[in-house]
Amino acid sequence: MQAIRVWEKVDYDQFHGEIIPLNQPAHIKSVVGHWPVVEAGIESPEAIVSYLKKYDSEKIISALVGDPSIKGRFFYEPDLQAINFQKVQVTLGIGLDRLLTIQHDPAPHAIALQAIPVDLVMPGFEQQNQQPLLDKSIGPTMWLGNRATVAPHYDIHDNLACVVAGQRQFTLFPPEQINNLYPGPMLITPGGVPVSMVDIQQPDLARYPKYVEAEKTGQQATLEPGDGIYIPALWWHGVESLQAVNVLINYWWGGLSSTGLSPNDSLMHSMMSIANLSPEKRKDWRQFFDYYVFKTQSDPAADLPADLNDLATSLTPEQLAQVRQFLMGQLK
Repeated sequence: MQAIRVWEKVDYDQFHGEIIPLNQPAHIKSVVGHWPVVEAGIESPEAIVSYLKKYDSEKIISALVGDPSIKGRFFYEPDLQAINFQKVQVTLGIGLDRLLTIQHDPAPHAIALQAIPVDLVMPGFEQQNQQPLLDKSIGPTMWLGNRATVAPHYDIHDNLACVVAGQRQFTLFPPEQINNLYPGPMLITPGGVPVSMVDIQQPDLARYPKYVEAEKTGQQATLEPGDGIYIPALWWHGVESLQAVNVLINYWWGGLSSTGLSPNDSLMHSMMSIANLSPEKRKDWRQFFDYYVFKTQSDPAADLPADLNDLATSLTPEQLAQVRQFLMGQLK
């Protein structure tokens, strides 16, 4: 695999003017190295746990707990009918204390406190640890855990993820590798979106031979405390947490169209309405999608009046509300 491009001394303007337009992963060195929480994490696991507990509002959050037998790999059961871990309810402080208690256990349970909304669960934290590359309207989400592996998956949003404590290795694949990554089920997932069924640490090439092609395009980086990684929307990314106490903060933005609708919802709808048609009908519908949606040949609005309000041009707020209501009615 090739190394993800490294960027140094990145500021707001460079991030938005140079890095994001490339639509490529970026390893951004020491972007949050000045944060007090990062300094605590560098000191010791005990120091960062003490720092984070100062902001614990004692709100109930979810934690994933896996038996030692899964060896930190949050995944499906072998039959793909269920996931191989349990979800429990804890407070931030309880989860942090448990991580410290088992940090020296040679075969610990896998623990992950995921997608913690920082503004709700840790009031005051963000004011002391502000993200220099994004607008303040984009709020942080925190992820805590011990040594664990998350299979390659995609986000529908752009993502800036920053390592606060521990180390994390990121392995990324471009969106067009979906055919070579063998996505699992969409309705039963470890984290809300399909994940690759390939164990990229030990790929079974007899079962998943096309992964060889995906691996050729793979990009990898190991992030130290203070480092960040930019992951464009729809890039597949697997994450391995490398130490007994790991903390990461990420930021999501974008991902919705200008109408506020999710392309991922449209994908699911299309899978239900088109994917099981005959090959001939799918081919015909592809022509319509290429014309209206992907605009591969021309702009469908090119020969329409510029002031016309229509799906092919632009909708008024009233029309948008009417179309949304119509679609909701069709889905009943």
